Amino acid sequence: MSAQADRARRFLELHAGERPLLMPNPWDVGSAKLLAALGFDALATTSSGFAATLGRRDGAVTRQEALVHGAAMAGATPLPVSADLENGFADDPDGVAQTVRDAIGAGLAGCSIEDFTGDADAPIYEIEHATARIAAAVQAAHEGPGQLVLTARAENHVHRIDDLDDTIARLRAYADAGADVLFAPGLTRSQDVRRVVEAVAPRPVNVLTFPGVPDVAQLTALGVRRISVGGAFAFAAIDAVADAARELREEGTYGFLERARSGVGLAQRVFSDG
Repeated sequence: MSAQADRARRFLELHAGERPLLMPNPWDVGSAKLLAALGFDALATTSSGFAATLGRRDGAVTRQEALVHGAAMAGATPLPVSADLENGFADDPDGVAQTVRDAIGAGLAGCSIEDFTGDADAPIYEIEHATARIAAAVQAAHEGPGQLVLTARAENHVHRIDDLDDTIARLRAYADAGADVLFAPGLTRSQDVRRVVEAVAPRPVNVLTFPGVPDVAQLTALGVRRISVGGAFAFAAIDAVADAARELREEGTYGFLERARSGVGLAQRVFSDG
């Protein structure tokens, strides 16, 4: 078994533990190494966090940039890494499948494909086309010696389409198409999470941390198998830098040095010379 396939196997197994897989989203190699050193079992990239490192908004990263970034993240630690590959950077199923094959080649253990079109006037693909895209992604993820854990995302609730019945219908269709994990970012109410988990069982469900989302213990009780943070850690880091900068510029004081001292200690323990 190749190293990539072994990581994919381990990644899938992590969805079957007694507690949900807590999967943070580093935004660069340094943050990946830090989170690995802090004891997490798997990592995922964040499209918004990575875009921020380039001074761009979410959705402004190219397919090639995302794959190069994914390869760097996969090589940063021994942990399985799943990549946020947005909508596969293609409308057609063949294009999505090629993106997934390239993700395997990049050494990634998993990836997510969403049903967001990128068109503000019609943000979600029609369910038949969306399902065909997931089916093509699944075939690419599972057909060769390299294996990939394919997460299918239903994006209704992060694009102001509060239609849980449609979300469930989509996730069921994606499960029938062979997706390994199901994900509907934007769900915050316990009853909605429970409905999704029960509707797609036994497929594992990922929940994104979001304002109002139940805590880890509650999500565990609801049967959630994976919890991710998206760009939250990256933007928390940006806010910490902005706070330090405002203190220096507006107050002329150096209170940020206390946090910096702690960060230096972490970096010394985690980072290498090469």
